[in-house]
Amino acid sequence: MAMESKSASDIKQKIEAANAEAVRRINAADPVLVDIASAGEVIPGLEDRMILHSGPPTDWQRMCGAQKGAMIGAVLFEGWAKSADEAFKLLESGTIKFDPNHNHRTVGPMGGTISVSMPVWVVENKTFGNRAFCRQVEGRQQFGDYSGAALQGLRLWRDVWAPALRKGIFRMGGLSLKPIIAKALQMGDELHNRPVAASSLFANALARPMIEAGVPKDDLLSTLNYITNHELLFLGLSMASGKASADPAAGIEYSTVVTAMARNGTEFGIRVSGLGDEWFTAPSPRVNGLYLPGYSERDAGADMGDSAITETVGWGGFVLGGATGILALVGGTPEEALAYSRQMRQITVATSPNYRMPILGFQGAPVGIDIRKVVQTGIVPIIDTAIAHKDPGHPIIGAGLVRAPLECFQKALRAFGRKYGVSRT
Repeated sequence: MAMESKSASDIKQKIEAANAEAVRRINAADPVLVDIASAGEVIPGLEDRMILHSGPPTDWQRMCGAQKGAMIGAVLFEGWAKSADEAFKLLESGTIKFDPNHNHRTVGPMGGTISVSMPVWVVENKTFGNRAFCRQVEGRQQFGDYSGAALQGLRLWRDVWAPALRKGIFRMGGLSLKPIIAKALQMGDELHNRPVAASSLFANALARPMIEAGVPKDDLLSTLNYITNHELLFLGLSMASGKASADPAAGIEYSTVVTAMARNGTEFGIRVSGLGDEWFTAPSPRVNGLYLPGYSERDAGADMGDSAITETVGWGGFVLGGATGILALVGGTPEEALAYSRQMRQITVATSPNYRMPILGFQGAPVGIDIRKVVQTGIVPIIDTAIAHKDPGHPIIGAGLVRAPLECFQKALRAFGRKYGVSRT
């Protein structure tokens, strides 16, 4: 889609300079894990009787089944209701506030539900001084399961695992995540659906500091068992790192770089640097993937979660060519995976000097999704994702790949034209 304006060359120069600055800030990010703390203590603007959620803004009536189930689980976890029926009525009554995670410098996987008592990862971007937050990743409550077993996992995280890890983090004075991310990419991770190497590196880094910090033996053993057997453990850290890396690139006049992609199971939305906090949305797409035994495409809801922040900064589906081990989970062939990574180069501004793919001659990961290039080429971002059930009450049912809707980028480009006096032909 060509652009013309009152001064086309002048506008183009401003856009290119703005986009170069946006990508410079993303690439300069230095994410460091500094704490694990209760969400209510650290997340800006999070109130009591408020639950944050993934994706663009929504309300109870428009929420998908899995996100409603995750909301019920959060209410039960907080003790605001004693039964699922009571929780449902409370949520339906409007007395619980809802707000997107991204409005609070936060991200959350799948339903993304975060309430005041949930411990969250606290990641600080040392280069720019901003912080970002993410809840832990697990395969039940965040997918809409509010069973006793799902809630027990949240309680163990709150009462045992998070406090033990926190002592280790404090003991070592924080943990730099940039080296772990870079190494994990060279070990076959893509840091979204497959953070196996990063999770192992993280567990290795925290084991000794927890011991040195004097974590009680039973809590230590339970936490070590948890972190050494949780292959998706690092996803919450990569999401918080992605958010901390992308936020400084927001609000740059004339920039057409995407700073957030998120879905709530009903809508898919993007934010663009030069267009502030406005969401540009389209219906959330269906996932093309593989299902766990007992489930099929008939059971699946639409795509959801804030985890596409990883693709926003160049990980996930953008480096799929170097993480072909993930294909056993999401489907596809190595040739297709390589093609996805090459394709993403066509819609981004630059490559990363920090995060590289050995399979492509150590080329840097594609960084800086440009709404102009997406609309001009018709190539939309590829995203790794998991699959939630269409109804409340179920854990994870599968995983796969999904494409962002072109409509989001078209809407954003039209809004950009209106704001900056650019006409389209």
